[in-house]
Amino acid sequence: MRHLRYLMLLTALQVMVDAPDAVAVSKPNVVFILVDDQGYYDLGCYGATEVKTPHIDALADGGVRLTDYYAAAPICSPSRAGLLTGCYPRRVGLATWVQRADSRIGIHSDELTIAELFRQNGYRTTCIGKWHLGFHRPFLPQSQGFDEYFGLLHNLDPVETVHFEESGGVPLMRGDEVEKRPADPAELTRLYTDEAIAFVERNKDHPFFLYLPHTMLHVPLGVSREFRGSSQFGQYGDAIQELDHHVGRLMNALKRFGIEERTVVVYASDNGRGPGRNETQTLRGRKLSTYEAGIRVPCIAWGPGVRIRRGYESHAIVHAMDWYPTLASLAGIEVPRGRVIDGRDIRPLLLGESDVVPSPSDELSLNASVPHRRPWNPGLEWREIISRDEYTNAFFYHGSHGALAAVRSGRWKLYLNPTLTLYDLESDPGESRPVSNGRIARKLRGMAVLFQEEMRDGTRPVGAVAKCKTARCDKR
Repeated sequence: MRHLRYLMLLTALQVMVDAPDAVAVSKPNVVFILVDDQGYYDLGCYGATEVKTPHIDALADGGVRLTDYYAAAPICSPSRAGLLTGCYPRRVGLATWVQRADSRIGIHSDELTIAELFRQNGYRTTCIGKWHLGFHRPFLPQSQGFDEYFGLLHNLDPVETVHFEESGGVPLMRGDEVEKRPADPAELTRLYTDEAIAFVERNKDHPFFLYLPHTMLHVPLGVSREFRGSSQFGQYGDAIQELDHHVGRLMNALKRFGIEERTVVVYASDNGRGPGRNETQTLRGRKLSTYEAGIRVPCIAWGPGVRIRRGYESHAIVHAMDWYPTLASLAGIEVPRGRVIDGRDIRPLLLGESDVVPSPSDELSLNASVPHRRPWNPGLEWREIISRDEYTNAFFYHGSHGALAAVRSGRWKLYLNPTLTLYDLESDPGESRPVSNGRIARKLRGMAVLFQEEMRDGTRPVGAVAKCKTARCDKR
């Protein structure tokens, strides 16, 4: 261990010689763009031919494109809970379905969201876009670590808009105030980007954390007049191209304000949408499912000024919960001791210090050891066949109804129900040919058992308010 730390020190000294400006970024800005319902193949850099996404593709060309990246869940609210808390949604009590306008639950006030973590460490924070994580005051963005909020707390599909028919439609909110009612889907992508650019300009001389969860590409789709008919993929493709245009606007703003070199940008989707459309696009499944196309999504990390490597394609298994400790490490923020989360610090992977997610025992980054806060006591049945690193690096798929559905470890994916079914995702990413390997199936089944036991003992309370006792509740 002493030898390893010595090598790390030598590496750091060499970085100071080769790139003095890079290490000067002690508190890089963070921009996290979360797109709603974008499928794995629905960007040019992920194989789309029906749409043109030059600005997002440029992020991939100048950063790290993750090929095996998983949302926390195949549906909106649990996915966002996992991202913001660094935990499997099940750990924080938010694994089941979504929060509607009459929901009484949200992220518990005892949880430390990534926004709270960054704000406690001197960052200015904002959420601009779709929230969908509870609508009573304890669960709102400004109660969960964000200094500012602008956007929709809700979805715009009929099962949610019905709650607002008597009050004039779903409101666009600025903090606690209604900015406009009803919200117009066709203008949201532009409005959110306008707000994001204004926030960046106000805070260009101060470190900031900008969380930009777009309402698009969720139905009902909204496309401005400028982009209607612009793609070869219908209204969905038009909405993607409009989104790409506004990603370009935001990136240009970072450059115009002179902060491009001290900003990290992450682009990801909150869940999948649909399967591939040609013989080279083999993933199957849709949103809500735990087939690969339902939960494996596009994700790009960009930040040349903070040494995120350029033009790199990573096949490491990465998931949404990993951003919590990783972005904290990039910002020099230690995840508070005792805080148990499920994310791993992938900073060494992003910076080219490793091509895999390192073992926590290697201590290659500030929050490397965080996964070792999770309990590890496998018992005699599993102790000889499952290592702690294998368990830590496994991904546990949960369906839209909250149940554990499958486990991935390395190239292998094991479905648990209705019978154990094993796939080799390296040779068969389309999950079309079950394989027989009793040793591997037993190992992944053991991981599922250990995970169930961990969640049984380690699930924390969900935030909840008393049931509304009047016919008229505050739904905003």
